[in-house]
Amino acid sequence: MITAIRNYYVFLGRCARIAFVGDWRYYAWMGLLTVFCLLGLNAYCRQFAHGLVTTGMSDQVSWGVYIANFTFLVGVAAAAVMMVIPVYIYDNEELHDLVIFGELLAVAAIFMCLAFVTVDLGRPDRFWHLIPGIGQLNFPASMLSWDVIVLNGYLLLNVHICGYLLYSRYQNKKPAKWFYIPFVFIAIIWAVSIHTVTAFLYVGLGGRPFWNQAIIGPRFLASAFTAGPALIILALQVIRHVTQYRITDKALLTLRSIVQVSMIINVFLLMCEVFTEFYAGGLHITSSKYLYLGLHGYHALVPWIWTAITFNLTAMVLLVLPVSRSLKWLNLTCVLCITGIWIEKGMGLVIPGFIPTPLGQIVEYFPSINETLVCFGIWAFGLLCYTIFLRMAVPILQGELSKANEGI
Repeated sequence: MITAIRNYYVFLGRCARIAFVGDWRYYAWMGLLTVFCLLGLNAYCRQFAHGLVTTGMSDQVSWGVYIANFTFLVGVAAAAVMMVIPVYIYDNEELHDLVIFGELLAVAAIFMCLAFVTVDLGRPDRFWHLIPGIGQLNFPASMLSWDVIVLNGYLLLNVHICGYLLYSRYQNKKPAKWFYIPFVFIAIIWAVSIHTVTAFLYVGLGGRPFWNQAIIGPRFLASAFTAGPALIILALQVIRHVTQYRITDKALLTLRSIVQVSMIINVFLLMCEVFTEFYAGGLHITSSKYLYLGLHGYHALVPWIWTAITFNLTAMVLLVLPVSRSLKWLNLTCVLCITGIWIEKGMGLVIPGFIPTPLGQIVEYFPSINETLVCFGIWAFGLLCYTIFLRMAVPILQGELSKANEGI
């Protein structure tokens, strides 16, 4: 037992050391991310000292880009399941080792989700109210308590699966299926639950009719399974370019097929929602008019949403055409998918729910510079974590970092 613990600590120590070793591109990239992290930390310290008045949020619009990023990143985390399913259910060998990269991205995305929720709190030091035994989690009545459980549970599942598979590869031992396969299937169900629960956070707010639609849950999943794999495609190509790790074009095209189907479903659900709102009308038609057409001279979100729709439609057309089998066009398509869905699920979903207010006021929202710097800082932190995870994982998967060469 003592030997096993010692071996594991040696493994962690070697992983930590290799995270600080790389060529000039690695140091430049990590240095750039560190600069943005420090800028974001400085901006958050200013917000912590002066309060949320440093942001563009107000009493009327109490959620902004923090929650917009949170919503998008929950989808990125959930999308790791779209690599797990082909590997563990359909035995796709092309994606077998690559599924670890997707799960590591999920871990980094959850880190960012938790960070965005923290900075959105006016008094983050009061988070202890959610800790069972110390505070009151208010489970199961509160949807927020469900979100706390599913996010942290999904984080633990992915950490366990990735950690165990990488440690087994490090020891050059075949992983025991009973110790990780059940958790893989739990993670598949859990991935769907984290984004569904996030959708229910919106749908359950009866005072905001713009969000009171059953279609939001399916739309969240469709958009997640589009943007997430698109982000993974770009990440895998960077890994293939800067390392010697072999990633086949066939694996990338398999992920392209997932993005293709998901984007078609996402656009179809968006069309259904727009038709229902503008043809049948309803309580939230005013918010929809503000979003798509502008309202009483206020039109801050109109350019955002039409940019998102243009990007999504263009990406869908490219995905249907054979041209997207070319990696150059596939990369462009992935960028369009990620950008379009970030706008659609962020600025196009969160902000209109508050405009107009229940009293009929129209108070537009514009993120402040300080708020934007905090966002950049958290994104830089997430990319920093993912880069470190990859720097540890790739040498293990290639056999360069193993127990056999422990003394070297």
